[in-house]
Amino acid sequence: MTPSNSQARILLPSGTTAVVRSISLTQPLRWLALGWSDMWRSGWVSFLHGVLMAAGGIGLWLVAEQRFWFLAGAFTGFLLVAPILATGLYALSRALERDKPTNMALLLQTWTNYQGGVRQPWGQRHWSLLQFGVLLALAGTGWVLTSAALIWLMSATPINTLADFVQHVVLAPSGFLFELWLALGGVLVAPIFASTVTTVPLLLDRNISLKEAVLTSWMVVLANPLALALWGGIIMLLTLLGFATAMLGLVLVVPLLGHASWHAYRDLLKVSGASGRE
Repeated sequence: MTPSNSQARILLPSGTTAVVRSISLTQPLRWLALGWSDMWRSGWVSFLHGVLMAAGGIGLWLVAEQRFWFLAGAFTGFLLVAPILATGLYALSRALERDKPTNMALLLQTWTNYQGGVRQPWGQRHWSLLQFGVLLALAGTGWVLTSAALIWLMSATPINTLADFVQHVVLAPSGFLFELWLALGGVLVAPIFASTVTTVPLLLDRNISLKEAVLTSWMVVLANPLALALWGGIIMLLTLLGFATAMLGLVLVVPLLGHASWHAYRDLLKVSGASGRE
């Protein structure tokens, strides 16, 4: 990786060249503005992602309302797999760039390779996305189990509801269980975030291997640690706001962050030597 005029050039094993751009600290705000525009231009197919995510969150809450130790870990796990779930939103933003239709047919083509009335065989992109989704799901499951075990073993009082968690963990007069819980979550989430910043948009956009896509995402984070730390904080804050509104806020938050993440990919990377994907 050789810096040159605020850029870093990476030659990947396949011969693909990825130019990592250095961005300003305020660039994530521009991504949000562009994501907001894409969300409204895409219309109902964009909001459909938010509706489905909100419905999933409500279902999760109803199932685990009295098991907060599981609920807390499950919602964190949701954040880990969200980049894969937003694949359709990346495809919509890319279609807008190309002045192509943004409709259900595009989503079917993206997720199932359904084209011309026939489902085509999956290519490398679909299998790479599937593999990455499985890895993220495993990481999320690992965090759910770890979070549950930590709270169950170290809390002096059974934690069954949100009120229990706030009273006996967050506001506990002694001990450091809440701080330890946050630190443990950060240790897991930080490398996952670094592995996902540009990985899924890159896999969608270019014929590139999963290993190369993840490596490139790490290089992007290393080149822009402060700006992407801010971006990660914005994602966390908006997601928490979505949760705090009885999940209804996710109807807006999910498509907004999905479209914005596509523009993050466009600003952070320029890839050559790998053919584009349709």
